[in-house]
Amino acid sequence: TFQKRMTQRNSSSVTEFILVGLSEQSELQLSLFLLFLGIYVLTMVGNLGLITLIGLNSSLHTPMYFFVFNLSFIDLCYSCVFTPKMLNDLVSENTISYVGCMTQLFFFCLFVNSECYVLVSMAYDRYVAICNPLLYLVTMSPQTCSLLMFGSYVVGFAGAMAHTGSMLRLTFCDSNIINHYLCEVLPLLQLSCTSTHVNELVFFIVVGVVITISSVSIFISYVLILSNILCIPSAEGRSKAFSTCGSHIVAVALFFGSGAFTYLTTSFPGSTDQGKFASVFYTNVVPMLNPLIYSLKNKDVKLALCKTLKRVLL
Repeated sequence: TFQKRMTQRNSSSVTEFILVGLSEQSELQLSLFLLFLGIYVLTMVGNLGLITLIGLNSSLHTPMYFFVFNLSFIDLCYSCVFTPKMLNDLVSENTISYVGCMTQLFFFCLFVNSECYVLVSMAYDRYVAICNPLLYLVTMSPQTCSLLMFGSYVVGFAGAMAHTGSMLRLTFCDSNIINHYLCEVLPLLQLSCTSTHVNELVFFIVVGVVITISSVSIFISYVLILSNILCIPSAEGRSKAFSTCGSHIVAVALFFGSGAFTYLTTSFPGSTDQGKFASVFYTNVVPMLNPLIYSLKNKDVKLALCKTLKRVLL
């Protein structure tokens, strides 16, 4: 009967997964633990510091820093989704329950997808600031900024639901060894003992839509920005306009460049290991670098930091 078949299927289904991690060589585990612990601490300190700085200083309560605030929040959250588990796996048992794996997958997809659209919103903000400066405060009103962020999280949620929902329909009954350090879509699909055609279709549609909308929107924004900058008569004005966009261009290049390289590498047969190592950059390194990118050469952030330190120390 159908009920009997379902009972047999459930009894043979995987209840937990084993995460291989970056390396199975025991002599490298401590070195990797210390390396990623350092990256995690810097990520937490950098993003929490930037969030606190923006929150405490009214001079940073502008549309641009509202988006930076949300970017730091997302980087903070998605680092917390998998890094503590990754660190734990390097020094103890590297198992994760089925429910834990699906939860990790959902939140990872949610924050990664949301970050793509936050970067699009930031590009639009730079476009308005440079191409329509007189209408900037009207166009980028608190309501507009809030709607852009709400939309980013909603679309991110929809993408995460699509990935996780389609993953929940699969049965894992043979191998339970995930050749990765987190529960990612493609490594999980390799373990399924049922058809993954729907999942592959969902993956390519969701990823395709996210990448197409994000890259095209950002590209158009910067084409318009560049054409406007080239019309500025003074060299000082052009330099100031370029510096305004510089940090965002670097952040976009690092995030989308490393993400694209990871998925292109993973798409080749037998290249799971290369994709796994490549993914370290956009999952661990980029969230650590973003606070530095947006604050290192930023006079507003440096001034706000000095004021905050004076208030705390004096």
